[in-house]
Amino acid sequence: MDRRKMITALALVALSIGLLVWNFEDKPRRYFRNDGNVFGTVYHIQYEYDRDLIDSIRVCLAQVDSALSMFNPVSTIARINRNEDVLTNNDFESVFSQAQEVSRLSEGAFDLTVAPLVNAWGFGFEKRPSNPEQIDSLRLLVGYQNVSLTNHRVTKLNPGVQLDASAIAKGFACDKVADKLLQMGVENLLVEIGGEVVAVGHNSKGNPWTIGITKPVDDTTGQQQTLQDRIQTTDLRMATSGNYRNFYYEGAQKRSHTIDPRTGYPVQHSLLSATVTASTCMRADALATACMVLGDTAAISLINRIPDAECYLIVAAQDTLITRTSNHWTLTE
Repeated sequence: MDRRKMITALALVALSIGLLVWNFEDKPRRYFRNDGNVFGTVYHIQYEYDRDLIDSIRVCLAQVDSALSMFNPVSTIARINRNEDVLTNNDFESVFSQAQEVSRLSEGAFDLTVAPLVNAWGFGFEKRPSNPEQIDSLRLLVGYQNVSLTNHRVTKLNPGVQLDASAIAKGFACDKVADKLLQMGVENLLVEIGGEVVAVGHNSKGNPWTIGITKPVDDTTGQQQTLQDRIQTTDLRMATSGNYRNFYYEGAQKRSHTIDPRTGYPVQHSLLSATVTASTCMRADALATACMVLGDTAAISLINRIPDAECYLIVAAQDTLITRTSNHWTLTE
């Protein structure tokens, strides 16, 4: 090949490489939205990228389901509840470790082992009739000290111990999806699963994300969306727990889905909703449940002791609603 042809060939190769790099790096980005059903609730995910990432999102959600869904009979947690010999994976172990930490911080107000009581009151993966004598018996199975995790296996002090991750799994799923998108190069995203939220960056208009805190009005349909307050943020991991959507009446007695693991009974106090921010959505999710068990005064005390957490509480006061916040809450006006 003479010099002129060699130069031409090299130039064509360089042009091809340049076009390939340009095509790979400079694809226009736009905002995508993916919605669906998961874990008995709905998800809404928005992000800016050069292509739809729904397949990656579904993989993340399926991994959480296979580890933590009590309604999936072949999930890790379901098999543990049946006392099968099963090895735990990183997803299960991350949630278990965080759950045990929040249990210690809240002195048992949050507890993975609450499953027998949740089932007894008709809110769990198994519905069993209950009476006071049965509740007292089931309380013997409840206590975070009754389980441990060593070498990828859960050990129970009593084979009747069962785990319920519903108060932490949605938060973990938000973290998992958001972190996957961030690893892929997404810079602006909003992940919301059943009210738990991770927000990073800006929305499609270039503004901070706006997150609503729902007014806690009794509504088992989930259609009531009146807002108590709003948050504008570019960096947030947040969870909300409340007793205004999952409840039933037994005669004149309202039974909420928030069960106090320490007493065995649904909580009865004036705290209607607890919104918590923390370093992870998983942590916020568990702490929000602990707050709902504790009631507003003890909840404020708990969150004020935790450096990476803040809370916004909505409390019933006679015929009105009042809000209480932890010492350094600054997200709402």
